[in-house]
Amino acid sequence: MGHVGFYGLDESDLDKVFRLPTTTFIGGSESALPLKEIIRRLEMSYCQHIGVEFMFINDLEQCQWIRQKFETPGVMQFTLEEKRTLLARMVRSTRFEEFLQKKWSAEKRFGLEGCESLIPALKTIIDKSSENGVENVIMGMPHRGRLNVLANVIRKELEQIFCQFDSKLEAADEGSGDVKYHLGMYHRRINRVTDRNITLSLMANPSHLEAVDPVVQGKTKAEQFYCGDNDGNRVMSILIHGDAAFAGQGIVYETFHLSDLPSYTTHGTVHVVANNQIGFTTDPRVARSSPYPTDVARVVNAPIFHVNADDPEAVIYVCKVAAEWRATFHKDVVVDLVCYRRMGHNEMDEPMFTQPLMYKQIKKQKPVLQKYAEKLIAEGAVSRQEYEEEIAKYDKICEEAYARSKDEKILHIKHWLDSPWPGFFTLDGQPKSMSCLSTGLTEENLNHIGTVASSVPVEDFTIHGGLSRILKSRGEMVRKRTVDWALGEYMAFGSLLQEGIHIRLSGQDVERGTFSHRHHVLHDQNVDKRICIPMNHIAPDQAPYTVCNSSLSEYGVLGFELGFAMASPNALILWEAQFGDFHNTAQCIIDQFICPGQAKWVRQNGIVLLLPHGMEGMGPEHSSARPERFLQMCNDDPDVMPALTEDFAVRQLYDCNWIVVNCSNPGNYFHVLRRQILLPYRKPLIVFTPKSLLRHPEARSSFDEMLPGTHFLRLIPEGGSASERPEEVKRLIFCTGKVYYELTKERKSRGMEDTVAIARIEQLSPFPFDQVKAESERFANADLVWCQEEHKNQGYYDYVKPRIRTTIQRAKPVWYAGRGPAAAPATGNKKAHLMELERFLDNAFGLDAFKDQQ
Repeated sequence: MGHVGFYGLDESDLDKVFRLPTTTFIGGSESALPLKEIIRRLEMSYCQHIGVEFMFINDLEQCQWIRQKFETPGVMQFTLEEKRTLLARMVRSTRFEEFLQKKWSAEKRFGLEGCESLIPALKTIIDKSSENGVENVIMGMPHRGRLNVLANVIRKELEQIFCQFDSKLEAADEGSGDVKYHLGMYHRRINRVTDRNITLSLMANPSHLEAVDPVVQGKTKAEQFYCGDNDGNRVMSILIHGDAAFAGQGIVYETFHLSDLPSYTTHGTVHVVANNQIGFTTDPRVARSSPYPTDVARVVNAPIFHVNADDPEAVIYVCKVAAEWRATFHKDVVVDLVCYRRMGHNEMDEPMFTQPLMYKQIKKQKPVLQKYAEKLIAEGAVSRQEYEEEIAKYDKICEEAYARSKDEKILHIKHWLDSPWPGFFTLDGQPKSMSCLSTGLTEENLNHIGTVASSVPVEDFTIHGGLSRILKSRGEMVRKRTVDWALGEYMAFGSLLQEGIHIRLSGQDVERGTFSHRHHVLHDQNVDKRICIPMNHIAPDQAPYTVCNSSLSEYGVLGFELGFAMASPNALILWEAQFGDFHNTAQCIIDQFICPGQAKWVRQNGIVLLLPHGMEGMGPEHSSARPERFLQMCNDDPDVMPALTEDFAVRQLYDCNWIVVNCSNPGNYFHVLRRQILLPYRKPLIVFTPKSLLRHPEARSSFDEMLPGTHFLRLIPEGGSASERPEEVKRLIFCTGKVYYELTKERKSRGMEDTVAIARIEQLSPFPFDQVKAESERFANADLVWCQEEHKNQGYYDYVKPRIRTTIQRAKPVWYAGRGPAAAPATGNKKAHLMELERFLDNAFGLDAFKDQQ
């Protein structure tokens, strides 16, 4: 079977800068053909300047559909009106870049020169999709051409774009902002071709070129979910790529592999590759091993349409076919727009340093607008006067917008918001209140959810014997009015579902749980693929619960869930790492989107990251979720004691960039999950979740800690015998998470329960200055110690120590008890692990342990 059919080259084309192949395969064998035979076949073709890859697709109907689109005589015929519309779009695309170059020749803008046909390409895809019933298009792209897309596809007001170039424009009214060619936009308007409403959003993206791909897919999936679009007929995504990034970035592959998974499919994405045949300064010969930059798309049997971007009519035809393919088969499709880059990587860059021959050719290349205008004038489709009037008309629009842009004095980032939440905030974008309701539940409700969690709500359903014992033990806990970690999570999820909050939990093995503790999906032991999700049987009018095992991907899946969380504030979206340290392969999403997303793009997000963490002798790769990295990126000042106002706790959460917690009991975990939704705003929540505590007999919470009036405890103070005579306490140990249980066990064995107090900091960031202050003052005569099980250069110490010192006005030292500095997160030797544990517990309780820290 042949793999590729390339159409419409002549001999002169073969040596042009456009590196279209010189070999054609139309159906038959894959052997290279003599040049004369190539030209003979090309002369027989009906689609000039188009190449199609599809014979690898293992579906005969799809192959025949493609053949019909490209091998039928006369398929590429355009009406006079279509040609004039295309010319007008080319004028706008071209003159926009020329206007920016004229006004701001010394500014970076990553222009579209050499690929101006991208704008009519995107507009054609949107027009055709609107005609097929699509109402919402979500787009993602890198920086090249972004301003042009914002202006001429999304229809951002030109003055809002032009004022971004003004060096006198004051800083953003909120947040720290971002450069103009990273910003996004949301706009609902009438599509002039179909006369139908269309919502367009271009997602903000950092310089990490393809990082936005899974984010776009996640948001698209969410919009489809919330409007009941089960087949992708009303909501779709378009992704624009560069050729070097499309071939070189692994996230492209990860995103493609989500495309046909039931819980992740968006029912087809149109990919447009702006193939300017160079990556910054790197030639394709050393940028990829595959023949074409688009070969990665073959893994999902997506057809690939190569088209010469200097032939606007061929581009438009291919884009119509791509939109029709997506509407017909609901599968991905790729348009490879073979173009060039007239400038350097940016407008300040000199490309002749590294590609001298290529850029000599480019300088000779006539601009595509000029080529197409001359063609239409020769055909009599337009007159030269009409063409010049079209140019003058758009130039006037730009000049008038430029004049208006002078009136802008301050940058309003909200004008660039790509994911608004109508009705969630006040009209000026503020929270509707600065309070949080109690996160507790009634006893009746706790019992009801507990009953569902411990039963199988479907008849004639056979579960595994081991699971029967787990459900039985859950039932016994409910009768004793206690919860373990899994049941506490069940209570939080179930209650939010009752309140109409959709919950989506995604990640590797989350249905069962990495540590076999969750079991949210039951499998019939006798019937293949028969499953039951008891969480969806809590109440008849509840919100749906989605729990889905993901592909073995972190970067792609976390990006997807982040995008899903952007669509609505009234949903709890959680991503769980199989082990906490695995989040580092998704570091780009964490660093570029989650941590600074609100500061850069004024875009709140309530995504929850569940990161299993704990030193348990399991070696360096399954121990640490790297809390130090999350804490290092928190935006609070360690050296400033905040004013302790009445609404301090809620106000502090509002001002932070994300919330970091390490709960030591399931009741507090229950509360923090519910608080995430009951807060009047949204912040990312990072939760270091336990492993051994999942089954620890002391890691239990009573229903009393979860009843109405209860709430999340940012700090759990000492409540034992040491609190009865605080003046006699010699040492106050602050800690967080699992190490608390090791400390209490050691304290008891040493008989020091009256003289050593232990306080648990459950919310690390924002730091509970007020409660740390109260606890320190309660035990005024005590030494202060921070104890952690992590190594000294890791964990929480560097974050916590200066904040405790600020709280106590540096009145006394804060001693350290924990593992010493190390390169690896944990030892791989069990005996060494236990020796380290014994050593730092000795330090925590030894009266002379801190002499060497003087």
